[in-house]
Amino acid sequence: MSALCDLHTHTAASDGQYTPAELAKLAKSRGLSILAVTDHDTIAGVYEAQRAGSALGLTVIRGVELSAKDHPNCHILGYGFRDGDTELARLCERFRAGRDERKYRIVDFLREKGVEIDLAEVEELAGGEVIARPHFAQVMVRHGYVSTNREAFDRFLDTSEFRERVKRFKADARTCVEAIRAAGGKASLAHPYQMELPDDELETLVGRLKCWGLDAVECYYPKYTREQQRFYFQLAKKYQLYQTGGSDFHGEKVKPDVELAALELELDWLMNS
Repeated sequence: MSALCDLHTHTAASDGQYTPAELAKLAKSRGLSILAVTDHDTIAGVYEAQRAGSALGLTVIRGVELSAKDHPNCHILGYGFRDGDTELARLCERFRAGRDERKYRIVDFLREKGVEIDLAEVEELAGGEVIARPHFAQVMVRHGYVSTNREAFDRFLDTSEFRERVKRFKADARTCVEAIRAAGGKASLAHPYQMELPDDELETLVGRLKCWGLDAVECYYPKYTREQQRFYFQLAKKYQLYQTGGSDFHGEKVKPDVELAALELELDWLMNS
């Protein structure tokens, strides 16, 4: 089957702007037939999105985006996994606990840099169970420490010093892929360019991930160059991987330059498994 879809989106259950139900409504209004909700390290928003999607005639795929420790910005997307007490669900709980512990270290780090942030304000803004860096960035913008979320990341929340000093729990990529597969799901490597690996090192990683059960590579993403996209197509073909794609939509208040995608992808491998 081929359908208009976006397989990489975020809701207020992690660091997105819209509730899962609001995102489903927005996706339907944009003409999508299939939406995957892939919140960071949590599946808490999936149930609400699926209920809303069902009422709207929109297919919502159970999804997640797991943070792997192998490389900076190494993320594994999971799709179509089952509900219940799975290793994936337990892994997500470890991620949630790690993020909850990290929030105090972020406040301390920012205070050292002259940025006084009230954690209660960040928690109120976050609303959901995951407190992430974009929530801190939005509060920093609100109080005039930076002018944009991007500036907050570039100056404070995504520097080499921050990454070295403010750590949280992350699983290795193999554990992420195997947890998704053990729960009956499919695994895709998200936005490979963000790892900033040379092509040969990226190919080595993809080869290892394939051996561990990787199903797909995210070949469509709004910030790819033509050269990057061409290389990811080549990797998918060489390692017999499917192609996924999505916007990485968070909402205009979080990522003002990213809109929902409407990609026409072949999804038999995902929908009929």
